[in-house]
Amino acid sequence: MELSARGGIINVGVCAAIFLLLVSPAAAQNPKAAAQKAKDSYVRNIELCNQTDHASLQARIDGCTALIDASQGATTALAIAYNNRGNAYSAKADYDHAIQDFDKSIKLNATYAKPFNNRGVAYLKKGEYDLAIKALDEAIKLNPNSGGAFANRAEAYLKKSEYDSAARDFDEAIRLDPNLEAVWSGRCWTRTMLGTLQAALQDCNKALQSEPNNAATYDSRGLIYLKMGQLGAAIDDYTSALRFAPKLASALYGRGLTKLKQGDTAGSDTDIAAAKTIRGNIGDDFARYGMR
Repeated sequence: MELSARGGIINVGVCAAIFLLLVSPAAAQNPKAAAQKAKDSYVRNIELCNQTDHASLQARIDGCTALIDASQGATTALAIAYNNRGNAYSAKADYDHAIQDFDKSIKLNATYAKPFNNRGVAYLKKGEYDLAIKALDEAIKLNPNSGGAFANRAEAYLKKSEYDSAARDFDEAIRLDPNLEAVWSGRCWTRTMLGTLQAALQDCNKALQSEPNNAATYDSRGLIYLKMGQLGAAIDDYTSALRFAPKLASALYGRGLTKLKQGDTAGSDTDIAAAKTIRGNIGDDFARYGMR
């Protein structure tokens, strides 16, 4: 559910001086050809660093690195390049290098909200939720209209089981940008944990309108139906979740509990055993949900 902000666009005009630094000594022999080659290389690195095509993550990192190495004094553009390279590292799950780049971007431009948000996402993916919240607090201070930053902070609060705070942030994210992916599903789960089941059901229904293949949302709605005693609907949703994510332990366990309530002991044992094979402590989660 993490909603990382997109990297900014490097402004060629801001970095115009960098172009002169890229001209090789061979320019003395053929200055026009060398200058054109350097310009083409520079423009290509901008395209890579701005993620304007489907280049590999390493190519994006290399493009940003070339711009960073060539840049001298173009602080705004350099901050964007570090942010963009951090995004590429984060996409590779290299969160330590990503955070280092976001730190450098922030040091260059402390009013640039995107690296604060992206640093928060990287900490969130590392499981360092307090640091994630701190970074996202700063992102929201700089840009209080960022629905994505509120959604990311809501996810961090969810990981800490701070459901009231998560609910407030999801409310704000939806108010600011109701079309963000995952916010409806996220608020559905939050409301499920808070026990407001009818409101949670409405959110899951809304989420599935735009993301009909989302296993997590079916899993959440399955739990809602299980809590409501609508066992047939719960079975249907857990089965749908498993169709899209066959090894989703929570859906297997939830379906197993539902089958047990329906009197299908053999089917229940099969699902619960399969769930525990994937995640041995899955029963503890359902005990916290009030389902045994």
